[in-house]
Amino acid sequence: METDKERIIIFDTTLRDGEQAPGCSMTLEEKVRVARQLECLNVDVIEAGFPITSPGDFESVRQISKAVTEPIVAGLARCVEADIDRAGEALADAKKGRIHVFLATSRIHREHKLKKDRGQIIKLATEGVRRARDYQTDVEFSPEDASRTEPDFLREVVEAAIDAGATTVNIPDTVGYAVPFQFAELIEMLKSEVSNIDRAIISVHCHDDLGMALANSLAAVKAGARQVECTINGLGERAGNCSLEEVVMALATRKDFFGVETGVHTRQIMNTSRLVTTVTGIQVPPNKAIVGRNAFAHEAGIHQDGVLKKKDTYEIMRPEDIGLEHGHIVLGKHSGRHAFTTRLEEMGIHLDQERLEHAFQEFKRLADKKKEIYDEDVEALAREETEDVPDIFKLVNFHTTSGISVTPTATVCVEVNGEEVKTDAAIGDGPVDAVYRAIDRITGIRCELRDYSIRAITGGKDAMGQVALEIAANGVIERGRAARTDIIEASAVAYLSAVNRVVKRTRNGQAQKGERPGV
Repeated sequence: METDKERIIIFDTTLRDGEQAPGCSMTLEEKVRVARQLECLNVDVIEAGFPITSPGDFESVRQISKAVTEPIVAGLARCVEADIDRAGEALADAKKGRIHVFLATSRIHREHKLKKDRGQIIKLATEGVRRARDYQTDVEFSPEDASRTEPDFLREVVEAAIDAGATTVNIPDTVGYAVPFQFAELIEMLKSEVSNIDRAIISVHCHDDLGMALANSLAAVKAGARQVECTINGLGERAGNCSLEEVVMALATRKDFFGVETGVHTRQIMNTSRLVTTVTGIQVPPNKAIVGRNAFAHEAGIHQDGVLKKKDTYEIMRPEDIGLEHGHIVLGKHSGRHAFTTRLEEMGIHLDQERLEHAFQEFKRLADKKKEIYDEDVEALAREETEDVPDIFKLVNFHTTSGISVTPTATVCVEVNGEEVKTDAAIGDGPVDAVYRAIDRITGIRCELRDYSIRAITGGKDAMGQVALEIAANGVIERGRAARTDIIEASAVAYLSAVNRVVKRTRNGQAQKGERPGV
């Protein structure tokens, strides 16, 4: 990829490393939707998945390769023939494809994980890069755990990978061990001592275990790195990755210091952050930099006074620069389809006509219960329309009874395959448990509830409650989510959503996704 030395390549790995975070797995439809939004954001590279790990990951890389045309689409592979071949197959239809091969190089990984010496590592790395070049001319090599690799050996393996044909060499701080000054020195060493470094772009991939992923990435840029690997909302293994929105806005806001720029359309940042939050269910903390709810909020009187007089006193960025342009439409029970559709479009949400109509009807029902509809409410309604969940079992009605001296009881009516309505009743430890027991009786599927959480989407007594849960049944694990003003209804709908996913996977004979290594 041609790039000016003052241009930083933004490599987004939300769909690969971000999805590896516990609870962040996405359906194929959700991945394609996120990829299209990343294209709107104008990232340079989308790492779409790790094709060898599962049929689902292979298909997501293949479909994303067809769905986007502007960004480079990358597939991850170990320096193993089968991995590389699988990645090559998945990227066959990509307009611009990249195979990203990696191999651990640190002493602790060589001796305890791979049980190989330096010479064997060099051989595997060069063979892996050469095999990837058989499929794509754009090949990236990552020496996993580079920040804990002996500098002399790191220099040797990077030089060998470039000689073998790597066009990008990525220096991962795989376990978040580095500190900014040390990491900058490492990049400077590679730039000055690797004889062929001018033939490749230096990239960095930093994890946040010590809270320094952003600082390390920026230090590397200052030292000469010209690609940064990052994720939306900082998702990723363990404590996560360098946050895309943070590194992009840091480079934009402090261009006077860094002297570089990215091609990211920053006004799409909020839309992208919200979409990733919606499809993963992982909420952004209120105090999160750039995209947190409080990032542009001012409560202290002195701050409010200063901002009212001149925004620059306490705001180093404009809310408009990341897409926070509100106030055009206030949604409520008197709003029509046009207003509702416009708000969805402003939020970067696009539904087909059938799903839009259903979402609008749900919006009107919600508006009868709430005085004001917030963006978060609209997102919750739209998310349920975009989830690829079969309507095998659909909640029709329910009734619960509970109290301090009353045995919790639930009567539930469920439509089955759109043909008949079945009704059953059960008792439980509480109304939600009773509802779940009644549903199990109707579906004939005994489910183990492994995780259950509920949160208010917005403030106020009339806030919608969003339920997120995980069940195990028929040898598979699935998740369900739903938002309603009635938390028992939300609990029932989320449970049925998970049950429907279980039935779909069982019928398709899909195996549960296993552990996936990461860079």
